[in-house]
This record gives sequence, C-alpha cells and structure tokens, in this order.
Amino acid sequence: MPAPKVADVDEFFARLGDVQRPHLGTLRGLSLEAAAGSGVVEELKWNFPAYTKQQMLWMLQGFKHHCSVRFPVSFFAPYRDEASAAGYEAIEGALKIRWDQDVPEALIGRLLAARIDDFEAGNTAWSVPGQHSGKKK
Repeated sequence: MPAPKVADVDEFFARLGDVQRPHLGTLRGLSLEAAAGSGVVEELKWNFPAYTKQQMLWMLQGFKHHCSVRFPVSFFAPYRDEASAAGYEAIEGALKIRWDQDVPEALIGRLLAARIDDFEAGNTAWSVPGQHSGKKK
C-alpha cells in the first residue's frame, strides 16, 4: 500500500515514525547544508523530499527497513564500491541505509557536494538511455 500523499516536505518529515526520523532528519540536514548558497532547493517529488535546481539532483526516500539517498545512476556508479566497502548496500543509483546503521555523514556529504559539482558541470539529466545494466551489483 502506498504511503499517504503529503502536501509538502515539512509534512513528510512531520509524519515520520520514531525509527525513521533520526536518519531522515540527519539526511535532510546534510542535504540543506550542501544546498546552501548553490541555488538547490528542497521540494516534494513523488511524495519524497527532492533537491532540485530546475531538475532533480538527488532524493531522500524512507521505507519500512531502510532509507536511501537516490542519485542519477550514472553519477552514483563510481561511488558504489566505496559505499559497499563502508558496509552499506549500494544499488543502481542509491545508497541504502538500514535503520540499525549509522548515517555515513562524511560519505553522504561528499556525495552531495560532488553531485552539485557534477550538475554544474552540465550533467543535468536524471537518466540517460541505456543507463541500467539490468544486473545488480
């Protein structure tokens, strides 16, 4: 069953449960810190907080057993091994953080800053043809 539709980002965070709130609150803080002064704004996309500058740069997601930071697949691909080596599940385009894991703040901070730089360098597309290999890493 899909989550109930929320009106805005503040309502999204207000509706979080006690298990979800610390992780997603930390991710929100890191996102707002990275976005400060860059022109990136926080808004709601597909019922999740997204960070955009005319187009989406990244999104925060919350699920039953984990949260994630979702990026364009082509951007996140070079970081998957680093995330996995740190003990996190790295799927195509997303870093998954289980509720029983700490938020990897330094890694997330680097990813967000790198994504803003990547976007400013002209890599604005969220997806590109053929980006999905069809294989899980």
